[in-house]
Amino acid sequence: MTVEQQPSDIPVVVIGAGPVGVTAALLLARRGVRSVVLERHQDIYPLPRALVVDDEVRRIIQAAGVGEGFAAMARPGNGLRLLDARHRVMAEFRRSGHGLHGYPQTSMFEQPALERLLRDELARRPESELRSGAEVTAIGTDTEGPVRVTYRDDAGEHHLWADAVLGCDGANSITREAVGGSWEDLRFEERWTVVDVRTPADVRCWEGVDQVCDPNRPATFMRVGEDSYRWEFRLADGQEQPVRELVAPWLPRSYDGDFEVVRETAYTFRARIADRWSRGRVFLLGDAAHLTPPFIGQGLCAGLRDACNLTWKLARVLQQGGPERLLKTYESERKPHARHVIRLAVAMGWAMTGGQDGAAALRRRLLAVACRIPGLTAAAGRDLSRPLTNGPLVRRHARRGLAGTHCPQPWVSADGPRTRLDELLGDSFTILTAGEPSPSLDALARGLGARVVAVTDLGDDGTLAAWLRAGRADAVVLRPDRIVMDVVPAGGHDFTDTAAWSSLLHTTRSTHPSPWAVEEGLPRSAER
Repeated sequence: MTVEQQPSDIPVVVIGAGPVGVTAALLLARRGVRSVVLERHQDIYPLPRALVVDDEVRRIIQAAGVGEGFAAMARPGNGLRLLDARHRVMAEFRRSGHGLHGYPQTSMFEQPALERLLRDELARRPESELRSGAEVTAIGTDTEGPVRVTYRDDAGEHHLWADAVLGCDGANSITREAVGGSWEDLRFEERWTVVDVRTPADVRCWEGVDQVCDPNRPATFMRVGEDSYRWEFRLADGQEQPVRELVAPWLPRSYDGDFEVVRETAYTFRARIADRWSRGRVFLLGDAAHLTPPFIGQGLCAGLRDACNLTWKLARVLQQGGPERLLKTYESERKPHARHVIRLAVAMGWAMTGGQDGAAALRRRLLAVACRIPGLTAAAGRDLSRPLTNGPLVRRHARRGLAGTHCPQPWVSADGPRTRLDELLGDSFTILTAGEPSPSLDALARGLGARVVAVTDLGDDGTLAAWLRAGRADAVVLRPDRIVMDVVPAGGHDFTDTAAWSSLLHTTRSTHPSPWAVEEGLPRSAER
């Protein structure tokens, strides 16, 4: 039996109900865009996989509506250390404390708990529907008109017609085949053994991630929960060793208490990026678009950044009649960053293994020396989210300017309950000013469907005013993902290049005021 649904019924089909797919559906729902999420499995995978997110991704989780729930399950981490073969510290990439985005710079968690949290939130959203046990078998390749998605379940074969398709279906993505994408190999492939353990033992750890740079047995170790730990080992071909022997350096001597191996499995870590991320309105996100070794904890982070970047643009096109070329900026903005993060992870992998050639020992000695250079490890720790480069939606004219960077997220009050900045501003564009806005900024805001907000009206701790001063800016225009699109320089009167982006953001239907701003009591003087 074949069932066909009418073309206008489903604006977006999301393929894959992992964290990236469900987050994308929630971000669309927040903007009033309906979606159907198709997942071939009946339930979430019960064992841990991803374990770490950074503060920028915590901000995305907040936008998805599960910030408080995630805070209850996550633990802050200290960052990352490089250890030598004798477990002596070579370098420390500390990412402790709260970052720019208002959250701990490193958070440890267990993926099944996050997935359950996201799915529970999805079930509460009337704009979204999850269909489990639904295996996608074909995706239409026409670049004009609605996209046909074929899937099968226990009831038979079904056809859906959607305005857009988001392929969040992992490394073996059928969506990548549909867009005609192929992998670009970034030259890293190693087979590792991953071990998840629960034990009450007094395991030696520093509440962060340890990378053991031993060419004979490189390893990764971290504490995940109160009594849960993750080890990863690269073993030589044919080499086998009991788990207790592998983890012995971290356990108390002669420990013989409870020790449960939750999972022991082999993974092949690869570094790859798809040569194209879309065709028409069919898009790749997460592992369907890029694969990274796990050594800097950015695999899931990269996928959630994909969802954040694409969903506001897609909502603007579908809901407000924005121009189609707005969607082209998804790949041009996200692909360079994904490639950068993968290269950092590969570099960390080489630091751990050293390679097997004659220069391996020299590289390890050079690494040890480099890690002692003042400021180098701190700079490397900040390099996970570089500013976007100049492009259609970022007018970056100064190397150290604010354009292309994220706006901080302090707590604000604005004559109402104390809340985080993003919850107050909602999902619209925002023009943030150091003082009273000029008439030209008011006019620009009306054309953009943006809010004009003076930082003096927000009741924060001075973070935003200090940020504008440090960036030598009198005003900035913030995109819905809170990236600075353009800047009014200090002493200036207008944004530097309005013409370059105004046509790209033109809409044929009126914008929707954000319910968050009304609920949180945005002051009348800040809403123009």
